[in-house]
Amino acid sequence: MSLMNHILLVEDEVVIRTALKRLLERHSYQVAEAASVREAVARHNLDSFNLIISDLRLPGAPGTDLIQTANTPVLIMTSYASLRSAVDSMKMGAVDYIAKPFDHDEMLQSVRRIIIQYGQQQQRDTQPGSGRERIAGMIGQCAAMEQLIQSVNKIAPTESTVLIQGETGTGKELVAKAIHAKSRRANKPLVSINCAAIPESLIESELFGYEKGAFTGANTNRMGLIEAADEGTLFLDEIGELPLEAQARLLRVLQEGEIRRIGSTRSTRVNVRLISATHRNLGALAKERKFRQDLYYRINVLCVMLPPLRERGQDILDIAEAVIQAKCEQLGHTSVSLTAEAVRAITAYDWPGNVRELENALERAIVLCEDNEISLDLLAIEHEPVSVDLIQGDPIQEAGKHVIATANNTDPNEDLSLEDYFQRFVLEHQDHMSETELAKKLGVSRKCLWERRQRFGIPRVKTNMAPKVGQSKLA
Repeated sequence: MSLMNHILLVEDEVVIRTALKRLLERHSYQVAEAASVREAVARHNLDSFNLIISDLRLPGAPGTDLIQTANTPVLIMTSYASLRSAVDSMKMGAVDYIAKPFDHDEMLQSVRRIIIQYGQQQQRDTQPGSGRERIAGMIGQCAAMEQLIQSVNKIAPTESTVLIQGETGTGKELVAKAIHAKSRRANKPLVSINCAAIPESLIESELFGYEKGAFTGANTNRMGLIEAADEGTLFLDEIGELPLEAQARLLRVLQEGEIRRIGSTRSTRVNVRLISATHRNLGALAKERKFRQDLYYRINVLCVMLPPLRERGQDILDIAEAVIQAKCEQLGHTSVSLTAEAVRAITAYDWPGNVRELENALERAIVLCEDNEISLDLLAIEHEPVSVDLIQGDPIQEAGKHVIATANNTDPNEDLSLEDYFQRFVLEHQDHMSETELAKKLGVSRKCLWERRQRFGIPRVKTNMAPKVGQSKLA
């Protein structure tokens, strides 16, 4: 369900193949190409693609031959638009059929729909029992997410307490639910409590319960949430906000396996597995005596770290596509897509609010969208574009002028951009220029230069250049 899914385009007419490839690439798809079924099979691993778009009539063999050859959905297109052709293709297993000449929007909508549906099917196929279990509600293929899934699968069957750490909006509660669902307590209750959402004066009575007459307003006996989680799992979100007095009572529950309601003289045995989560550094809080050190050691037996959205690479676009689809269905909106500029902004932005901020930005954009495209303005996020500070007379900057002029050229064969220039400039000059000099020439900050190196996969080259006078070796 990624905006950067890999598509194989099989078409023998060069003009059509080139035009369709450019259309797809402008909408952030990665496209490989072949002129026949034979060339497609010989040059490519068909199962590595998310979608195959093939002409029906090709030299040597029809495009429908790819249906049986690949475990990938095949979209058939043909200029011989007839009901018979469509029926025959669908009977053979084509996922869809489109007639040439096709409308660009129609093609893009078909591609997006097929890839989303196929991705959802793959997700269902990797649910429990398939050998590669995912976390319900979480999308991601990056290394950090794969490590997270492995950790959850190892941790879940145990009875140990778990501490989930991560920034706000990274999905800590989803991980807690996944651990419970994969545990031996899955058929028992999961009681979730947000410690930051309950007033400090009420937190103890909510957690531990109370006896009638224990305080003003206690007119009946009341079971606490910990007791309600008996035999199941207790999830304490934002445990760093728990008052010290409540921390001491919670520690007793973990140490002795018993609970005493407020105002009661007797204890009740409870058997709960504790999963806690926080966006705060509990170790530092414990050193500052703002969090009980003994409780910290008790809850930090198994630790799960959630990566922030800005460190998840291509996952950002996968999540964006899934959110757009879900929000459009929820709001009753026609399907929308991100412009190329919006895609670049989404991948470059830091997302301090993580997935929650991304969801809110996309929902706002969908509501305000009027033409089925989400532009950068509708996202309303801060975006630092790659800028080129042109200095008259500088040969490097003059090259930049040429690239900018070329980017505005209507000739499709010269469809370059400032990002093309950025990559070319860095590769050509990084051997003899420092990071500071590169950033200055490109008109960006060093942080921006580093971020774009990461995004374009251009590693920094270490050189043995002697530093200039007044310049650090680390520049």
